[in-house]
Amino acid sequence: MSSVSIIGSIAPSAMAIPFFLPSVPAGFPSPAQDHIEQRVSLDELFGLHRPQIFLVRVAGHSLTGLGILDGDFVLIDKSLQPRRDDVVVACLNGEPLLKIFDREGAQVVLRSAHTDHPPRHVLEAEDLHIWGVLIGLCRRGRASG
Repeated sequence: MSSVSIIGSIAPSAMAIPFFLPSVPAGFPSPAQDHIEQRVSLDELFGLHRPQIFLVRVAGHSLTGLGILDGDFVLIDKSLQPRRDDVVVACLNGEPLLKIFDREGAQVVLRSAHTDHPPRHVLEAEDLHIWGVLIGLCRRGRASG
């Protein structure tokens, strides 16, 4: 089961990052494409200036089928209402979870994207609060140091 650690809200940054056009191929890039077209702010790209955006660390493997891995960071927007198939931070009986939001009739179902984790049907007597909806994913490629 994937749980989460809420790191906190995102602080704005004045830093702009070089943005290369056209997109960089995953193979060997052409030397002719080795120039910066513009600079882009991650704050603007992901809407990080909004106070309802939070950074959350993923713990567990239940969403690996979606490419969300243990140790990843996800951006969560608390202002969005969940729709079917959204990845959400759900607080179920006081436990924060990262799951796929679904419904079967009036019943909420929290799904995983891993065959070892069956769907979790939320019972009427349980306490469920959808804390926010995933809007972005961040992963470290190489640990610093």
